[in-house]
Formats: sequence, structure tokens, C-alpha cells
Amino acid sequence: MRLRLKRYILYKLLNSLFTGLSVGSIFVIYQPLEPSIYSAGGILLALGMLIIAKFYDVLLNIRRYFQIGLFVEVVMLALVALFLLRPYTYMTALLVYAGYQLTFMFGAYLVRAETLIVRKAVALTKVDVAKQVGYLAGMVASFIFYKIVGGTKEHQVYMLHFLLLPLELSIIWAFVTSFIKSSKKS
Repeated sequence: MRLRLKRYILYKLLNSLFTGLSVGSIFVIYQPLEPSIYSAGGILLALGMLIIAKFYDVLLNIRRYFQIGLFVEVVMLALVALFLLRPYTYMTALLVYAGYQLTFMFGAYLVRAETLIVRKAVALTKVDVAKQVGYLAGMVASFIFYKIVGGTKEHQVYMLHFLLLPLELSIIWAFVTSFIKSSKKS
């Protein structure tokens, strides 16, 4: 496999746009959870990251990066869909929290692998600029969205997820099309 840099930069922009849009919503979604859940989740997160780090020798390649990155994006899509189908139940809050923790477990790996896959400093600069622009745009858009959409904070967060669903589908499309199978020469 090899990376299509321009498409990958679009993926990073859209991915960070999603993060910027959604970051405030988790405080509303997580409201029913007890503080002990966050402690337990933090412990599991640290253990998961430790286990993943032990397998870097096997995982630090473009093929595994693609597989794990796609897995993380599919988990995010499932969380958005779950919230739209079953908003504001204790179980939904718990599953969304667990899903986010699962994706966070791969965070350090994805950053390390991205550096190896993108390779060139100029390209990494473009990737990081796209991330920051996307995040900033998402934060501004969420601020405006919450000001425009009336109702309770729960209603606002629920309505936001109708934007997050097609955005996550676009993210998956951009991610998948960022990679090309290399032809093997004999």
C-alpha cells in the first residue's frame, strides 16, 4: 500500500472538523455517568495503550495503520448511529464513553505510525495544518450551530449528530481512498 497525500490531507481536515464539532457534546452525553466510570475507563485506557505499544514492531507499517485507522473510524460511525437511535440513556452514555476510550487507545499508535507513513517534514506540516484548520473550523461551526439551534442542550447535541453522521461517512470515504494498493513487480 502507499499513501495518496492530497486525499489523506483531506481526511485529516475532515477528521479534525468532526472532532471540533463534537468535542463539546461529550459533556452532555456523559452526564449520567458516575465519576468512578471515568477512573475505570482511564485505567483500561492506560492498560490498552501499554499493550498496543508492546506490539509496535508488528503494527508500525502502512497496512496495519490502514486497518486500525479504518477500525477507529467505523467505531466512531457506530457511536454516532447509536446516539441517534438511542439518545440519552445510561447505556448509550456508557457505550459512547467506552467507544471513545477504545479509539483513544490507538491514538498514540496512530500518531507514531502517521509520522512514519507520511515521512517528509513538508508533508507532515501540511497534515498538521489541515488538522488544526479542521479543528478550528469545527469549533467555530459548533459554536454557531449551538447559538442557532434552540432548545435544551440535549436537543442541540442530538441535532448536531445529524451533521456528524454524513461527516463521518465522508471521513471514512476520504480515509479509504487515501490508500492505494501497490502493485507487486516480479
